[in-house]
Amino acid sequence: MSNIAKAFENGKAFIPFITCGDPDIATTEECIVEMVNAGASLVELGIPFSDPTAEGPVIQEANIRALSAGTTTDTVFELVKRLRNDRGIKVPMVFMTYANVVYSYGADRFCQNAKDAGMDGIILPDVPYEEKEEFTSVMKNYDLDLVSLIAPTSEDRIAKIASEADGFIYVVSSLGVTGVRNAITTDIPTLCSKIKASSKIPCAIGFGISKPEQAKEMSKHADGVIVGSAIIKIIAQYGKEAPKYVGEYVKSMVDAIR
Repeated sequence: MSNIAKAFENGKAFIPFITCGDPDIATTEECIVEMVNAGASLVELGIPFSDPTAEGPVIQEANIRALSAGTTTDTVFELVKRLRNDRGIKVPMVFMTYANVVYSYGADRFCQNAKDAGMDGIILPDVPYEEKEEFTSVMKNYDLDLVSLIAPTSEDRIAKIASEADGFIYVVSSLGVTGVRNAITTDIPTLCSKIKASSKIPCAIGFGISKPEQAKEMSKHADGVIVGSAIIKIIAQYGKEAPKYVGEYVKSMVDAIR
């Protein structure tokens, strides 16, 4: 069984996203520790990239701040090692990054280092289902799951994507890029029921969720809820003082879905 499945064993999973290195790597480390202590079931770690096409302005700006602070892919690998070995973080962790980051590093070397550091999977939002094999063929050698995304526009491909998914399925709640939304208008119950009809893999909803009420509503239809931009906004507001506030926010979201 995939290690990622452990995130969904004790009720609904809350999955926070963080851009590594924003405003610096030490603050990222403390934020992750606070998030896990507050009840996060799985953590998504964003590797900063100069052209994060799936991200809205909030996370794009976080990528710029992280790159300006000198954060590299190797910096992130070292962070993960510290979290696993020195900070005792046991929850599953996945990278959220882009094909070009993996390509430029070397796919085999990237996956080897990710596994050695203690990662469980990778999300590549710019890799369509039809092109995933060149990544999964390498990742399987290192017991890493490639997390599949299913969007409202996936339509006829939903069953095929879901039936071949590993780890968990990332359900994209809204069209467009990441970011806080006042309302989510997609027919989430129907989308999730189609996914569940084709796969026993857990599914978690992301894109646009920021408030406890939204998280509670979304968790009725999925196995977990993913939040990124709302957390990045807290970090942008408080900077190096952010970990305490991030922990409080994550606890409020965990309480809402459980």
